[in-house]
Amino acid sequence: MKIAAIDLGSNSLHMIIVEVNAKGAFRVVDREADMVRLGSGSLTTGVLSEEAMDRTLAALKAYRRLAESHKVEEVIAVATSAIREARNGEDFLERMGRKVGIWPRAISGEEEARLDYMAVLHSVHLAGARALVIDIGGGSVQFALGRGEKVELAASERLGALRMAERFINSDPLSPRDERRLEDHVRATIAPHVRKIRRFDPEYVVGASGTILALGRMAYEAAAGQKAESLHHVTIERDRLEEVQQRLRRTNLAERRRLPRLDKRRADIIVSGSIILGTILGEIRAKRVVLCEWALREGLLLAYLAQHRGKLARAEAYPDVRRRSVMELAERCIHDVTHARHVARLALEMFDATAAYHGLDDRHRALLEYTTLLHDVGQHISHSQHHLHSYYLIKHGDLRGFDPVEIEMMANVARYHRRTGPKKKHVAYASLSRQARKGLTALAGILRLADALDRGHRQRVRGLKVLKRGKGLLIRCEADGNVDLEIWGALRRLDLMEEALGMKLDIEAVSTKRRRATRNSRRGAA
Repeated sequence: MKIAAIDLGSNSLHMIIVEVNAKGAFRVVDREADMVRLGSGSLTTGVLSEEAMDRTLAALKAYRRLAESHKVEEVIAVATSAIREARNGEDFLERMGRKVGIWPRAISGEEEARLDYMAVLHSVHLAGARALVIDIGGGSVQFALGRGEKVELAASERLGALRMAERFINSDPLSPRDERRLEDHVRATIAPHVRKIRRFDPEYVVGASGTILALGRMAYEAAAGQKAESLHHVTIERDRLEEVQQRLRRTNLAERRRLPRLDKRRADIIVSGSIILGTILGEIRAKRVVLCEWALREGLLLAYLAQHRGKLARAEAYPDVRRRSVMELAERCIHDVTHARHVARLALEMFDATAAYHGLDDRHRALLEYTTLLHDVGQHISHSQHHLHSYYLIKHGDLRGFDPVEIEMMANVARYHRRTGPKKKHVAYASLSRQARKGLTALAGILRLADALDRGHRQRVRGLKVLKRGKGLLIRCEADGNVDLEIWGALRRLDLMEEALGMKLDIEAVSTKRRRATRNSRRGAA
């Protein structure tokens, strides 16, 4: 099963695509990141700009195409400070869903901190020691302190690099006055957290996300004299980071854009980021930082995997996305699974035995099987009207891998498996093409008959054959025990299949032990 996790940050968008097995282990298939500056301006005005929203939508559409190219089955996305603070943030989330088909969830700063901590816990060797995780984003800074699975502090403050640059940096190069104002603001804001952090005295300080990694890369490569292949689990001394901060504060924007170790798209906010990090490290008296390339998106993925172990097991049991989504819906709606599977087997035998007469293809055969597995899902709502509830649940059950016409076909076949058949006054049925309505009638007729042959939910009709008899067909059922109830029910359900095939049908049962025909066929009863 492939899953995509998306982090809609105030400065950047990040997506990771992974392939997961039933035990929750995963391998990374693809990654993507775009600096769209969603929070540009809005972090001070409280309103997302049209330009920023357009950039974000364009990036998300590209992410959607990339996910589809990898056949991703589940996309999970969260939005952080820019969206959760903006007055039009909720409207923008709705717009994303309608225009892109991705529906992010706005999360709190505390949840963001906990997800960061989870990512670090699963990717950095902490040996059971207490650790402080720091994430400097575009709009906010997250702190998560904990030991093992226990989180002792999860906090978020509006101290992001983009926000602080817009609010405090009015000079280029940075003036001493602007630097002091920003440092003072950071110290005052984090003071309550600093007291707790010092009291717990963490053994490790771990830095995650773009700003800290960018500063860590500059410090590491300046010291090593070579490009870093990976920054994950690299330890950077605080003195090295302070050297980077001092170099950056002396440069102007044009000079920073030419720095070989810095992404030029981050050049306008890296100075504020360096001051934020330097001030935090100084206040908590940290001597070094361990870099972590995992952050919010990986934490989001890990949280999802922990909550959906059953879904992952189904993914391994049912590699095909269509069958898996059908089984997921079936499991959500408590019904008689043994009956559904038995009816599906009988329906497929009947479909195959009458293929020369109904002329339907393998696509219809698959839809028949999936519908039969779901035909009774409405039972847990109402027995007497369960066929109507089954229609609704199938249509709105988030079945993946099916196009809208296929879902409408399946929902209608389930609707007509009992009581009245299709009528043109039924809007959903009438909306289908003439060819689709013809196929639907045949599938519904087969399902009605197969369902009747297990009317008692006893699975006594073990199999069937279809024989030519005059101008009609004889359905001969192999019975294990008395099947009077089943034959009686089936004789009352022949109408739709006769309409679809254009010929009369008859039914008889043969004992699997004695091979003796019973008398309760239509012909015998006449």
